[in-house]
Amino acid sequence: MTAGERDTARARPSTTRLRVVVTDGRGRTKTAGGLPAWLTRVAPRSANGTVVIALVGDRKMRDLNRQFRAVDRVTDVLSFPAASDHCPRRGADRQLGDIVIATGRAARQARAAGLTEQQESRRLALHGLLHLLGYDHERDDGRKHRFERRLQRLGGLPGSSS
Repeated sequence: MTAGERDTARARPSTTRLRVVVTDGRGRTKTAGGLPAWLTRVAPRSANGTVVIALVGDRKMRDLNRQFRAVDRVTDVLSFPAASDHCPRRGADRQLGDIVIATGRAARQARAAGLTEQQESRRLALHGLLHLLGYDHERDDGRKHRFERRLQRLGGLPGSSS
């Protein structure tokens, strides 16, 4: 089995025990066009636990980016891993962390890329989840990007450059 086949095999939905909660950024549950079910279906096997996805406006995202990354501009997605020493390590009670998506920025990116907002939200949620699982596109010689593209294809997303 090649490395690519192993990564794709890790994404089998029957072995994924991921719980996805989508909120409006204030903790109120939101419907998100099938995002939780989609992310659960394409998530790698190592995605065991709960992830919260907060959909926020651009102003809030800029504030978060400034506060946590010292970058004073809006970004599309941020990931905040759970502190592992305070969280259970196994099962559905394990907290993976939070993903924050800027809805305005995502809508602009979707239009520019010829995607629907739903497709862009899915792409960003997957990107954030992979960061929570330890993948780092800035330091891994393209491994995260290749794995992410495979999972996007598995989830039926059209090709994208990121």
